[in-house]
Amino acid sequence: MRVRARRRREPGAEAVAAVAALQALAAVFFIVDAAGDVAAQGVTWHVAIEGVIAVALLAGVVTGSLQLREILAAGRRKSAALAVAAGALSEVIQERVQAWGLTPAEADVAVFALKGCDVAEIAALRNSAPGTVRAQLARVYEKAGVRSRSDLASLFLEDLIAAPERPGR
Repeated sequence: MRVRARRRREPGAEAVAAVAALQALAAVFFIVDAAGDVAAQGVTWHVAIEGVIAVALLAGVVTGSLQLREILAAGRRKSAALAVAAGALSEVIQERVQAWGLTPAEADVAVFALKGCDVAEIAALRNSAPGTVRAQLARVYEKAGVRSRSDLASLFLEDLIAAPERPGR
């Protein structure tokens, strides 16, 4: 039995789709009304203007719907790329943790530090004393060969951000 993946709904997309549907309904109303007026009165300025407005409204609905579809597709592509990047960062972190010989506790502290948590937050998350966290961070910095949290973060960014290619190289 195949399980179908459930599509994630984009915030606001349903509201935009509802407005487009309402506009489409209005366009159909104007076109039917214009056709009825032509049948009853023939072509008049009023009917011609109403017909042009209905066609313009319908064109706006089609254009807006196509744009919404493109925006949603671009959002899905960006989400997928972000997931790949997050996975790549996770792999880089694991490689560095092993290369530096960090203990599991030091690895946890390093990851929390990379996420931007301060010593008190890390201590609370790990249910340990702030002094213990400071000591673990000091060991992480020593094993990584850095002096600060920003130096630690820059090591990971260097691995993830490719240097721009220069012409002639």
